[in-house]
This record gives sequence, C-alpha cells and structure tokens, in this order.
Amino acid sequence: MNYVLDFTPVIEGLPDLLAGCLGTFMLALGGMALAIVIGIGGVLLRDSRHAPVRFLVKAFVEVIRNTPFLVQIFFIYFALPLAGVRLDPTPTAIIALGINGGAYAIEIIRGGVQSISRGQIEAGLALGLHKALVFRLIVLKPALRAVYPSLTSQFILLTLTTSIASAISAYELTSVAQRIESDSFRSFEVFGTATLMYLVISWMMMRFFALISARYFSYPVK
Repeated sequence: MNYVLDFTPVIEGLPDLLAGCLGTFMLALGGMALAIVIGIGGVLLRDSRHAPVRFLVKAFVEVIRNTPFLVQIFFIYFALPLAGVRLDPTPTAIIALGINGGAYAIEIIRGGVQSISRGQIEAGLALGLHKALVFRLIVLKPALRAVYPSLTSQFILLTLTTSIASAISAYELTSVAQRIESDSFRSFEVFGTATLMYLVISWMMMRFFALISARYFSYPVK
C-alpha cells in the first residue's frame, strides 16, 4: 500500500479548524460554568432536610453518571422541542455538557465538603458569621481546594467530550474536521491534525486551571 500524505486540505482548512478550536473552548467553558453551578447547588440540595429533594438529587446523579453522554445529548436535543423549547445545537450542547459535568461535580464537591470538620463550621457560627458566609468561606473554599485536582481533571475530560457534540452539528473542532474530511477524503491527515489540536487544547486548559489554583487556592489564603 503506497499511501501518499497530502496535507493540502488541512492547510486550506486551517482557518476553519482554528475556528473549530474556539468553538470547542466556548462549549467547554460554558459547560464548566453550568456544571459548577449545578455541582454547588446539588451539594446544598443533597443535604436538604426534605427527603424528596435529597432523593431527586441522588436520582439525578445516578441517571447521568450511568448513561452515555451521546444518549443524553440526543435526548435533550430531541426532547426539548416536544416541550415547546427549540434551541440551536450549540446551546443544547452547552446544556448537555453542563448537566453531565454537574452530576460528577456534585459527587466531587460533596467529598470535599464532607472533609470539613463540624467543629470548623460551629466555630464560624459562634463568631457570629452568617450561614451563607460560613458556607462560602469555611466550607466551600477549603472543600474546593481539597478537590480541585479531581474537579479540574473532570473538566478536562468534559472539554474532550465536546467532540460528541458534533453528533448534533454543534460547531466545534470535530464537526469541522468531519466536514473537511468528507470533502477531501484525507482522513489520516485531517484527524491526525485534529488530535494534535485537542492535545494543545487540553494543555492550555491545564495551564488555565493551574493559574486559577495559584491565584485562588494557594496558601496562604488570598
């Protein structure tokens, strides 16, 4: 087999591939932001005094963690119109990524919260701090510091999961690569380049998370 490499389609499509990388970043950041909100909110609700609320949070986590992301994004994309809500592929992908990442974030953050001793919380309340302030400064921030490596690893995985959003034609790197490949039939060159781009994206995300860690989660507390 005499396969001749030809990166001409890749070079010609490089602006589109770079735009696809930006689309991947946007999907990832949007999904992470939503996942953090769901994660923190889910932790609060999971410790609710109302049993039905606790049950719903636990059920949500189990359903999301035990079903494929592809099925989840298809369900959201095709089920929302049945409820009268029609969204473009990109917002749908962000919602699906946020829900998926949020289910994992709930369990990760909950592990960090449970590592905070009850005595620290009682000391904060004894000093006259409001419960919301106690949760933010004494519970949440140390908990996030403890679970930050696990949480960021999950978010990098979520970044790579954005490639599945190409199944609903969301604009991101994989969807752009598929279009270039279908026009040129240069599968190795196109997807080899896309693989390298995903490696760069993951490295940039790791650097981004490292900067956040140094700024907000390093000792002494800033």
